[in-house]
Amino acid sequence: MLKRIIQVCFLIVGGTLGVFLLPELVLIPFNLDYALLNNPYVTAILGAIIFYAATFWAIKYVVNFITWAEDSLVKAPVTDILFGALGLIIGLITAFLLGVAVNDIEIPIVNTVVPILLTLILGYLGFQVGFTKRDELVQLFSRGGSAKRTEESAAKEVSDVPASKRHKILDTSVIIDGRIADICQTGFLDGEIVIPQFVLGELQHIADSSDALKRNRGRRGLDILKRIQRDIPIQVTIYEGDFEEIQEVDSKLVKLAKVLNGIVVTNDFNLNKVCDLQDVQVLNINDLANAVKPVVLPGEELHVQMIKDGKEQNQGIAYLDDGTMIVVEDGKNFIGKHIDVIVTSVLQTSAGRMIFAKPKSYEKAL
Repeated sequence: MLKRIIQVCFLIVGGTLGVFLLPELVLIPFNLDYALLNNPYVTAILGAIIFYAATFWAIKYVVNFITWAEDSLVKAPVTDILFGALGLIIGLITAFLLGVAVNDIEIPIVNTVVPILLTLILGYLGFQVGFTKRDELVQLFSRGGSAKRTEESAAKEVSDVPASKRHKILDTSVIIDGRIADICQTGFLDGEIVIPQFVLGELQHIADSSDALKRNRGRRGLDILKRIQRDIPIQVTIYEGDFEEIQEVDSKLVKLAKVLNGIVVTNDFNLNKVCDLQDVQVLNINDLANAVKPVVLPGEELHVQMIKDGKEQNQGIAYLDDGTMIVVEDGKNFIGKHIDVIVTSVLQTSAGRMIFAKPKSYEKAL
């Protein structure tokens, strides 16, 4: 269907140019005076035939260009298109006004070439300015023209929005981890779940990896998404937009969270830090996992099995049933044995919880 429309457009353009340009390009320069060619109907048919013949060579390129443009526009966020078009219109209007002034210059090259160059350059610059400054323009328009509105009041409005009503944006690591599905199932995470298209692309890339471990992790992530969409009563939205000027997926997530005023859900420690630095709210499921672990206080006794030696001299490593690592001073000699230890301190971060202990008594080693 698209090819037919393009061919019809070529016929119309060819016929129009045949009427107006063919006599000037062929008859007048060569001093030809054929009555047949002076007929506008004949020149229209000749122009249409020439352009229709050209479609057999050019139609593939035109179709590919239109398909690419259509895909780009469909995937682009509405704000990108809106402010890009607004900047383009402003640039074209500016070019038109400057072109009117240039037309008064009685130099043929200046009053014909300069307006075209102004239109191309200012149109392009207007689109780029509108596209790249869209976030600032959104904030400007959201102020409602009030110059007295402060950043504190705007931040208060954001904080007044309940967290359950804001978008929860999933990153690749939290999808592959798999625990997000169980968290959604229990109802601790509500609201709308947003899965960006560029995250799906990264998952697909991992699932197609030649490395068996990466391939299995990618497929696991896709299965988790399928489970969330099919089995869990929660709204899931695929965000089709992309930020082509940004290369890193984590940076795109932070940008998307700012655009949607959303919350990033992750278990990536580094992404957690980046979000904190850029004032983007983040939910780290490792923090949730650590929060629901049994509280261990200094002075408590634990019965553990020493698994391996630690990094420091004479250290031993043990683990609780939930995976928490215990570093036991002077525990290297008890590797493979069960011993009672006394907790000396607890270190808890977004990366996990670590317990430091010392043997209660060497005589109790089994």
